[in-house]
Amino acid sequence: MKQIPCALTIAGTDPSGGAGIQADLKTFQELKSYGMSVITSVVAQNTTGVQDVLHMTPEMISRQLDSVLTDMPVHAFKTGMIANIPMMEAISEKIIDIKGPYVMDPVMVATSGDALIEKEARAFLRENLLPHADLVTPNIPETEFLLDKKVETVTDMKLAAKELVHTYGVGAALIKGGHIKGEAIDFLYDGQDIHSFSAHRIHTTSTHGTGCTYSAAITAYLSQGKPLIESVEYAKRFITASLQHAFDLGTGNGPTNHWAIREEGFRQ
Repeated sequence: MKQIPCALTIAGTDPSGGAGIQADLKTFQELKSYGMSVITSVVAQNTTGVQDVLHMTPEMISRQLDSVLTDMPVHAFKTGMIANIPMMEAISEKIIDIKGPYVMDPVMVATSGDALIEKEARAFLRENLLPHADLVTPNIPETEFLLDKKVETVTDMKLAAKELVHTYGVGAALIKGGHIKGEAIDFLYDGQDIHSFSAHRIHTTSTHGTGCTYSAAITAYLSQGKPLIESVEYAKRFITASLQHAFDLGTGNGPTNHWAIREEGFRQ
């Protein structure tokens, strides 16, 4: 029997369907990876922002992880919103035994600008969780938040990627350039070389869940055994198509289109 690629997401929810767990599972499904999820926080949010948050207890997060890990294969996994230190401690204890690649999307601020992580948890994430990750995928504000420094140029992005790898021990760093003017270019540093991934900038306000979707696509491709550089390349195409065919839904920043690859006519 052919092995079914299985991908796990550990993150918060989005009842409006554009970000978080919901976006991750949609992405896994579109890319033909079997999706599983562990909920860290139940978030009342939509395209206009975050209205309320209810955090799961560390014990409940651990039990969800046990439910998955004692029964199902995990070929790659990602983390998204992890709001506080007790959550991070619970997750770190469980993921060290997962053999598949770990993609960290350091979700700290929603597209609307709402903070999604407690300030004191930033250092803990950087010092204790980041070294477990095979890839971290911050945008510019998240990179600045992680490193406590401004990132304003392409050179800054490349240096930040190297710092995340060499100073904080992450396996590879993908710095996303959506917040810098000009071409939408991302830089991946794999510990040896810098690789760039560019796309024509799409002028749309429907960007809700972009980071979740991008990192989920990378995770899906990794779960299928694709190499890191190829996974990022394919995921870049996926998120670009998702933005190109984004939905005009809601009264704020609308969601991306998770089935856009059907419109584009490609599937890896």
